[in-house]
Amino acid sequence: MVYQKTESQYRNDIIEICKRVHRNGWVASNDGNISIKIGPDSVLCTPTGMSKGYLTTDQLVKVDMDGNKLEGEMEASSEVKIHLDVFKNKPGINSAVHAHPPYSTAFAVAGLPLDQCVIPEIIVSLGSIPLTAYGTPSTQEIPNSIRKYLQDHNAFLMENHGAFTIGGDVYQAYYRMESMELFAKISLLAKTLGNVNNITEENVRKIIDLRSNFIKDDNGYAGCKIGDKLINSVGPSGENNINSSSSPGDNEMITLRKSELVEIVSKIVSNIVNK
Repeated sequence: MVYQKTESQYRNDIIEICKRVHRNGWVASNDGNISIKIGPDSVLCTPTGMSKGYLTTDQLVKVDMDGNKLEGEMEASSEVKIHLDVFKNKPGINSAVHAHPPYSTAFAVAGLPLDQCVIPEIIVSLGSIPLTAYGTPSTQEIPNSIRKYLQDHNAFLMENHGAFTIGGDVYQAYYRMESMELFAKISLLAKTLGNVNNITEENVRKIIDLRSNFIKDDNGYAGCKIGDKLINSVGPSGENNINSSSSPGDNEMITLRKSELVEIVSKIVSNIVNK
């Protein structure tokens, strides 16, 4: 892993994302935590007990991969252990965002995953979003519950708690949170209208097959569900796997900008409509 930015730049990135999650209404008071792995054994994270909307770069805390403080006058968030567990167990992931976006958190409180095949953009970018088992905040219970889904997912609903997303950098982690929250909002609105219409299995398979031409390895992908049927599981039970262009030896991570993802999805949708 090559760390391409200076520590000062990483600090600025965290503060920028803190402001965004606060402005979006995804956190209140001292909620949430954000981190970036900035070296082989060093992680920058938000401090405990501070509003994300008013943090400054000098208030961030640097810890090692075991959570021991390396630098900073404040204490690291008590939930940094979730972030560290992800960094230890999923290569290629260098940032994590935890917040309480209202629509996503509503699904987490209702005990409902966001795993249905209903929106092409979500099928491409996130696939299914699992509901992880409830864990007592600030304990090892939460990292343990996320680890079960970690290898095949990059966005998680934390039961009765909130949302958690990960990425190769902090912007990718943030954009995954943004996509998840919009998906949750649309899903809830559709439910209030009385129907959530799944895309047909044939068309889901077309989307996932086309997806494989653009995204070779995005640190895990588990497809999505139509009812209880999982389409394109790439895990050990992946009997529906149609992503034939990826092989077990692929290790390259591709990071997409939001504009690039929009372009890919537009091509996928156009291909489906014109067939």
